[in-house]
Amino acid sequence: MTRRMALGGLAASTLIAAPAVRAQAPVELTFNYPVAVGGPITKVIDGYCADFEKENPGIKIKPVYTGSYQDSITKALTAAKGGDAPDVAVLLSTDMFTLIDEGVVVSWDELPGVDKAWTDSFYPGFMENSRTGGKTWGIPFQRSTIVMYYNKDAFKAAGLDPETPPKNWAQQIEYAQKLTVRQGDNVTQWGIQIPSSGFPYWLFQALTTQADVRLMNAEGNRTFYDDPKVAEALNYWRDLVTKYKVHPPGIVEWGTTPRDFFEKKVAMMWTTTGNLTNVRANAKFPFGVAMLPAGKKPGSPTGGGNLYVFKAASATKREAAVKFAKFLTAPERAAQWGIDTGYVAVSPAAWETKKMKDYVAGFPPAAVARDQLPSAVAELSTHENQRVTQALNNALQAVLTGQKETQPALAAAQAEAERILRSYR
Repeated sequence: MTRRMALGGLAASTLIAAPAVRAQAPVELTFNYPVAVGGPITKVIDGYCADFEKENPGIKIKPVYTGSYQDSITKALTAAKGGDAPDVAVLLSTDMFTLIDEGVVVSWDELPGVDKAWTDSFYPGFMENSRTGGKTWGIPFQRSTIVMYYNKDAFKAAGLDPETPPKNWAQQIEYAQKLTVRQGDNVTQWGIQIPSSGFPYWLFQALTTQADVRLMNAEGNRTFYDDPKVAEALNYWRDLVTKYKVHPPGIVEWGTTPRDFFEKKVAMMWTTTGNLTNVRANAKFPFGVAMLPAGKKPGSPTGGGNLYVFKAASATKREAAVKFAKFLTAPERAAQWGIDTGYVAVSPAAWETKKMKDYVAGFPPAAVARDQLPSAVAELSTHENQRVTQALNNALQAVLTGQKETQPALAAAQAEAERILRSYR
């Protein structure tokens, strides 16, 4: 028998004995993201997914754009109940209790590759809405605070220093009075605008924080809507409209407020820092960004979305989800995300990167939301959050439109919240 024949025989016997080996299919993660399809942020997210896949060739990311935050939580819960849950989703930090109560998400602490050093690396203000019961349920990603934007040209025209925004509630009224421009009965420029649609409770929570009162407890099973300090905050907002007449009457739309600012219909507006890139691109005049004026104290609620992992994800998908979350929140990428969108880079380490330091040096307003974080509080979040929040929204809108007095409206909202939350205590 020749050597070649012997080798051939060996090869033949090996082939017979060995099991068939298949190439391992890549792990595919479905990633739900709350934005309308085709918006500018989809390009950023698509780019991040592509970059992650290059670094992790065994993992594919399938981004699914799910519309508004409201649409996104509805779609995620419906899909989970139908056995088709996403693997990872960006949903509001305030959806945490709802997702836990529905039993559709896992805590990050029980996932492979997660350690306390990582979950503790984010700003504490953002973790207030990310943890409960000693567990971490959300990882901060698309996070924000409320800031004031103001038109510097309007300040000059009103005889105000364009580099000195109002520092407190009294100054805010004084400035707004000077900035309101009337032609007869017609107002051509309002002094200030605080949206009362979309997320009225969120804008209002800035006022309650400044009045030194919290709207809910950390366990998410009690609200304090009828606290006298809450009434004080609402009376201040109402007085901007009815007493001082420096704020548009009726329901002020969330979505059109930035446009009103661009069109010089309003000189100062409160909105999310997530609008910073939008304002920078579209304001055809010099503008300032400031921390919200203080009442008894300064403050704003945090806002925005966290990363959640769904319980239905397999062990391999959970491992991939951790890698993806660490990729998205790595300091360099978190810094770039903040620069690209205006959202707050979520960790102190991101602000220490060269690219972020250079960006802030050239555009100081980028740091305002970060500098406000030490006085920030957790956004209103409870069990059955949508219903409990809606009770407050209804009260706010009724008072701002003159349909109800402050105290009875807030008492009714508290009674409704109490009825809903009693069973969770």
